[in-house]
Amino acid sequence: MRVEVLPDATAVAQRGAAIVADRARAAVAERGRFAVALSGGRTPWAMVAALAGEDLPWEHVSVFQVDERVALDSGPDRNLTQLLAALPPAAAPAEIAPMSVTGDLDDAAKAYAALLPRRLDLVHLGLGPDGHTASLVPGDPVLAVADRDVAPTGVYQDRRRLTLTYPALNRAREVLWLVTGEDKRGALRRLRDGDMAIPAGRVQTAVQVLVADVAAAGEV
Repeated sequence: MRVEVLPDATAVAQRGAAIVADRARAAVAERGRFAVALSGGRTPWAMVAALAGEDLPWEHVSVFQVDERVALDSGPDRNLTQLLAALPPAAAPAEIAPMSVTGDLDDAAKAYAALLPRRLDLVHLGLGPDGHTASLVPGDPVLAVADRDVAPTGVYQDRRRLTLTYPALNRAREVLWLVTGEDKRGALRRLRDGDMAIPAGRVQTAVQVLVADVAAAGEV
């Protein structure tokens, strides 16, 4: 895991956007398409908005969701709502693949898995203070799923969710971790130590880049 520590959350968002843009250009040049999956939570939306200042071949970009809460369509609790609001106008030509959470969740998971490419080019992941990532949370049976790329979770923070599973994450060409805030310091230390007792520590993607602020990393 390559680690970069930056002064604050704004710098982390800008660096994340620069990395996404760089990987997009490289993937399109090599394979004609860039498939990126974005997590929910506070941290990614600043990065997504910062893509407005980057040069991306949006017409060749496919945007997938890492996870989604079971909530009303277009409601504020949906990750998709926040993602669409954060994307810059220049992203209009991109292909967006919404993660449906209506109806039977097992069927919804199968349907979304069918949309995914065999390997995502880049997966953005965040980190919770409890060591969760995506919607892979401590103690949830979804952590043991090894035969599906998308699966429903139990209840976490009052909602069930759909999430990419370890098989999908570990096949990705690269994972980009963005971690900010002092409340993440303990979990980040465990992630960097390779602690597989936390869900984030079980991500085994071959290429991983971690961009954190000083508050989370506890160092410069």
